[in-house]
Amino acid sequence: MRQALKVLWRHDLPDEPVELYSELDDAGYEIRKVEIYRDGRRDFADGESSSVTTTLGEGPLPSLEEIAEQEEFSPSLIESVQFEKVWRQAVVDSSNS
Repeated sequence: MRQALKVLWRHDLPDEPVELYSELDDAGYEIRKVEIYRDGRRDFADGESSSVTTTLGEGPLPSLEEIAEQEEFSPSLIESVQFEKVWRQAVVDSSNS
């Protein structure tokens, strides 16, 4: 069963995303990913395509608990419908650029 994950990343790095969305397979590998930046830019990646600098992770993501142990990250599971909405917006944004 696929899972969808949202991670808020609190930092002061101007060129890094502040929201990370990942759709994961049963083994915890990313299938699709969206990164949202402070300026509203949305980059994405899947197994076939990507925009700008976003790529899928090479290994399985850590568990929610492991991610939450790092104080700059706030992870949560989200509904697949919510992930799909974020994904579609990222793809639309890239086609309008």
